[in-house]
Amino acid sequence: MHQKDCLLDELREPVITGQTRPESWRRLQLKRLETLIKNHENEIIKSLANDLGKPPTEAYFEIIALTQELNLVQRHLTKWMRPKRIKVPLSLQPGEAIVKLEPLGCVLIIGPWNYPFSLTLQPLISALAAGNTAVLKPSEQAPATSELIASLVGEHFPKEVLRVIQGDGSIAASLIEEPFDHIFFTGGGNIGKKIMAAAAKQLTPITLELGGKSPAIIVEGADLKVTARRLVWGKGLNAGQTCIAPDHLLVQENLKEDLIEEMKKSIKEFYGANPLKSKHLARIINDRQFQRLKNLLDGAKEKDQIIFGGEADENNGRISPTLIGVRDRDDPLMADELFGPLMPIISVPNLKVAIQEVRVQPRPLALYLFGGTTKEQEMLIEQTSSGGVCFNDVVMQAGVPELPFGGVGPSGMGRYHGKAGFETFSHQKSILKRPFWLDLKLRYPPYKLNISTLKRFMG
Repeated sequence: MHQKDCLLDELREPVITGQTRPESWRRLQLKRLETLIKNHENEIIKSLANDLGKPPTEAYFEIIALTQELNLVQRHLTKWMRPKRIKVPLSLQPGEAIVKLEPLGCVLIIGPWNYPFSLTLQPLISALAAGNTAVLKPSEQAPATSELIASLVGEHFPKEVLRVIQGDGSIAASLIEEPFDHIFFTGGGNIGKKIMAAAAKQLTPITLELGGKSPAIIVEGADLKVTARRLVWGKGLNAGQTCIAPDHLLVQENLKEDLIEEMKKSIKEFYGANPLKSKHLARIINDRQFQRLKNLLDGAKEKDQIIFGGEADENNGRISPTLIGVRDRDDPLMADELFGPLMPIISVPNLKVAIQEVRVQPRPLALYLFGGTTKEQEMLIEQTSSGGVCFNDVVMQAGVPELPFGGVGPSGMGRYHGKAGFETFSHQKSILKRPFWLDLKLRYPPYKLNISTLKRFMG
């Protein structure tokens, strides 16, 4: 405990003494991170292959996400740092009011295992841009990437700016008990609750990037061939281990059979006749997650729900993209976020019923609609709550660097990416400056102003 206290003191010192406030300091840290990524792309791709069996193309998506974020932040940092002038009411003039964004201090960033490189370092970009120092806790479930992050940070960053602490859940549990100035967590809801409870003891502000069962609705107007390709891609990406992957489908009844046929074609086109052998399909992260998915798959097989796929290779931790017919939300497949390549498909008569189905579930991180009119798209936006919405595609909304990203309710709290991330890791300090030359005695006792006069004065 004493050692961690010293660590926090060392990392807070540059912030407290104002060293991290200049734009030049912040740009130096962003340049260090940019160099770290550019000079080690091959090692990053290799570590992601070791941990998740990610195809090189999918591994490179993590590098692209970080590069886009760095480019955006470096382009707009000067503007974001500029103090904002606030209009002063007539009753308080003469005076000058501004809002100045300042660093929070030393922040803790806890990364996930599904995108263990990008989702550990992307919030760090925002934290450094805002003038903070940080402690990173990469996921122990992606050990090759965790070790790489620790090695590269040690090589590129001074210890008084950034540290990496590796270890299992007990290490993370001890870290969140410490009085960090902000905790940023990406992962599951159960761990998110524990972090929130621990942070409350220190009144530490938190950002929780969680997940949930993100539905995709398919109604009249959808191009079924394109829809199928995008759904299969989104579900197959990282073997379904993506927080904004389409979790299940709500398909208008008259479109269901044609959509399924197109999805079968897409699965064969993307992954071949034997997806378990495809070099384009990642593997499940570990045996515990594999067995969880395998149990759901076996249950679906017992009930004769498998429409297509259903193969599993326990030795290599692989499960083929699988289409599963589900009658209603009481099915075990609808209980929790699947986080795997299983795609439950539920029939609905129309968009109105689909929206009702969405509303009885916990609010998801993402909500997708394929087809529909402009009026129906507006209806979906107005009558549902979710972290974000995407029409006629999946996952791609996270690739827009300036779109704030985050959940609502059970799918998370707080947002990042672009300016939203910069503000998350900043304190908005309110400042009022007033001169001495006008000092009306009316404000002081003994009061000469009665309430009716004050009301007229305030308008």
